[in-house]
Amino acid sequence: MSDQIDWGLAERVAARIAGEDPFAASYHADGLERDFTDLTAQAQVYVEAETGLTSAAGPARARVVDRADWVRANISSYQRMLGPVLQRLEEKMQGPAAVVSGKVAGAELGAVLGWMSTRVLGQYDLLVLEDEHPEDQDLVYYVGPNILALEKRHSFPPAEFRLWVALHEVTHRTQFTGVPWLRPYFLGLVSQLMDTADPDPARLLTALGRIAEGLRTRTNPLEDGGVAALFASPEQREVMEQVGGLMSLLEGHGDVTMDRAAAHRIPSAPRFARVLRARRAEMNAGAKLLQRLIGLEAKLAQYELGERFIEAVEDVGGPSLLNRAFERPENLPTMEEIRDPGVWLARLGPSVTAA
Repeated sequence: MSDQIDWGLAERVAARIAGEDPFAASYHADGLERDFTDLTAQAQVYVEAETGLTSAAGPARARVVDRADWVRANISSYQRMLGPVLQRLEEKMQGPAAVVSGKVAGAELGAVLGWMSTRVLGQYDLLVLEDEHPEDQDLVYYVGPNILALEKRHSFPPAEFRLWVALHEVTHRTQFTGVPWLRPYFLGLVSQLMDTADPDPARLLTALGRIAEGLRTRTNPLEDGGVAALFASPEQREVMEQVGGLMSLLEGHGDVTMDRAAAHRIPSAPRFARVLRARRAEMNAGAKLLQRLIGLEAKLAQYELGERFIEAVEDVGGPSLLNRAFERPENLPTMEEIRDPGVWLARLGPSVTAA
């Protein structure tokens, strides 16, 4: 494993920032694993009925984790995903400078993961490798302390809120396990980003140029994906646009499905959505800056843009028209089409007319 990121330091910093929620060790946490095991299975039934997709991977499995466990799971994913880039960086940087940069990178990654571990409720992680630790593959994670904290702080009915969260995460699993080509396609895009990554300090000049251009045109140079987008090459930015379009579709689809599936069992869903939107808006200036820097602000925008795209498409042809986006990679919307659904509708016009 490359030493270009001090992974141990990243985990220690993340643990310190994540802290301990008082509910983590309370009696309230005792039934979480049992509840989410049952609710995840129920959510799969509702999601498959709503979307028409059937998971080829069998029943969904839940795992309730604390913040430290969530951090460790994501560090493992980052280690696998960043391996090729770090290997190339190791070839360019040797000696004391490499050790120092590795500790700085570890501290920075730990700070980001530690902060995110206090916010995330659930996650479906598809970046793990199937030939390593089969029991850790294809899991839907739930961060127990964060879910409990919201339930208690806002007096959410636990059965409703937990099913609501499960519906969103199980929708993502169903997307990737119910559309045969989607998972390899997405991982292929990630691989392209990693293969074209050039850890060259000269990219700093390009990034500074983009910042200067943003200042000149009074636009936010971080709004399209944070610092990573600033340092991206033209080839990487093209792939990032593809990833952005795909993730906007998937996140919007997840939100829409979460609100529609099992609606009869979750009368409090509109209030859940309002509280979570307000929670995002109430962050202080430092947290909002961090969101911009790491590209999370762009990710949060994907939810809203994706929902608008789905609404526009369904207004024209209903869910059956939207399902055409999942037929093959060529049908996926680009980021431009997410922002302007009419472009996507025009591109698929002949097929849509015949549908």
